Amino acid sequence: MPDAERPNPARTAHYGAMLHAALRGRHVVAPLIAQDPSLTIDHAYAISLDFLARRVAEGERVVGKKIGVTSKAVQDMLGVHQPDFGFLTDWMHVTGDIDIDARALIAPRAEAEIAFILKDSLNGPGVTAADVMAATEAIAPCFEIVDSRIRDWKIGIVDTVADNASCGVFVIGAERLDPRGLDLPGLHVVVTKNGAPLSEGYGHAVQGNPAQAVAWLANTLGAHGVTLDAGDVILSGSLVPLAPATKGDRFEMTLSDGGRAIGSCVANFI
Repeated sequence: MPDAERPNPARTAHYGAMLHAALRGRHVVAPLIAQDPSLTIDHAYAISLDFLARRVAEGERVVGKKIGVTSKAVQDMLGVHQPDFGFLTDWMHVTGDIDIDARALIAPRAEAEIAFILKDSLNGPGVTAADVMAATEAIAPCFEIVDSRIRDWKIGIVDTVADNASCGVFVIGAERLDPRGLDLPGLHVVVTKNGAPLSEGYGHAVQGNPAQAVAWLANTLGAHGVTLDAGDVILSGSLVPLAPATKGDRFEMTLSDGGRAIGSCVANFI
């Protein structure tokens, strides 16, 4: 990489501190790519690591990784036409109600996803969907609540990668399912909001197969020297369009295989 394209430590720290302050202060910033049009995805990834390091220094612990913007529906909504990637911490994992104020959420949106819980590590490049299946202990229905520190969700790929893939918090349903007995591309999710039908989608919306999306993540992070570790929770991307959430909203998802309900998850906002 030419020196002019390498991440600059001072610039990396500047934007990492900016995003961290926005998270803790619950405010937004102008799109990073508008502030500095020379930023690349490699720069954005370096910024995301700086942002993450500040959270870890405050006591958060990395418990997984995520891929986002994987389905055409989400790409079209956001105007971002390639996947992003980020990290999950224990602070992001919510059990019970989602307190918008306590979690410092700014403009949250709910996504219905399939979470992979790994029993073995995956180290790219060269990881395949079959490798992902072999390394997975279980899958589970999941809501990821994405949230952007970028003003008005005016994001490009550089902005969302730098902003930890726009991750807010996540909720995992109670079921732990063996993926080897399921048709992952054919899994069907139905989402309701406040009791009314909202959206539905299939596993194949995520790069043709959620396991393929996890393989992409392993290979993409592997190029940066990062592994998907045993015990990690991996969020594989939304099967449905993002839906804005406010206090009082209740989202429910039902995951089915061949017409048989196999799992559910609730995201209840207070």
